[in-house]
Amino acid sequence: MDALRASYANSCSDSESDSDTPRPTNENHQASGPLPPPPLALLSPPNSLGELNYSQTAQSGRVRSFPHVEGNYALHVFIPVYIPSSPKKELVQYLKKVMSLVPGLHVVDVDIPLNILCKDDNKLEQVALGREFHISLGRTVPIRVHQIDSIVTMLRQKLQFQRRYWIDFNKWEVFVNDDQTRSFLSVEVIAGGLAEITRQIQAVNEVYRLHNLPEFYEDPRPHISLVWALGNISDSLKRAVEEMRRHINVGGSVQKRIFTCKFNGIECKIGNKTYKICKFSED
Repeated sequence: MDALRASYANSCSDSESDSDTPRPTNENHQASGPLPPPPLALLSPPNSLGELNYSQTAQSGRVRSFPHVEGNYALHVFIPVYIPSSPKKELVQYLKKVMSLVPGLHVVDVDIPLNILCKDDNKLEQVALGREFHISLGRTVPIRVHQIDSIVTMLRQKLQFQRRYWIDFNKWEVFVNDDQTRSFLSVEVIAGGLAEITRQIQAVNEVYRLHNLPEFYEDPRPHISLVWALGNISDSLKRAVEEMRRHINVGGSVQKRIFTCKFNGIECKIGNKTYKICKFSED
């Protein structure tokens, strides 16, 4: 799957080094000519780090979050999140309504226009909601190969002993990236799980600090992002969210949460390799 995705990117990942470190997934691929569009059913990637490892097509409007430097790897520490089955039908209808109010939305990661998926509820649910999402615990930053072992070891030392807790996604929110090139419709954690996630972010910050890496935002707002749009269209997205809120709360019924999932561990992705920092078996 990773090799398929890599073959459609414009360049390989940010490093070439010895065999015990992550390598570009397409290093053995030899293209004989232009590739056809990949099948829709295969565009369900396990995570979102790929957008920082590859230079992007002009259609998506994406750019690197940091310059490519030979020998660098993208570091990302996160909590994997899967949306439970029960709220997916409601989320599908929510996304369809937002799409009718705000054109030009794309599904995060796979970058398929939302209006295409909205023609088939099952496909929309499968592609937009049936994959792994991330709550970031630190900034995605470039690191050198000699830092990998130290970072992974320290993360495990500080985070290996974690208790299970519930994460409540309570609020639809709009975020814009630092360089104002993309806007995101996201689901934010503002209550259950917030204290635990904040402590985990602080632990990751300590490891970053010891490696002279930039720490996370001063006032972190844990969330997962579902769709994106080119440029800063936060005003349009916020108006759509407010209209949906009034619609959902009509008659005095207030939605307490959008969905809930159980914290199931922390992972660290460096280049194309994922490290388990802590992991819990299902209860």
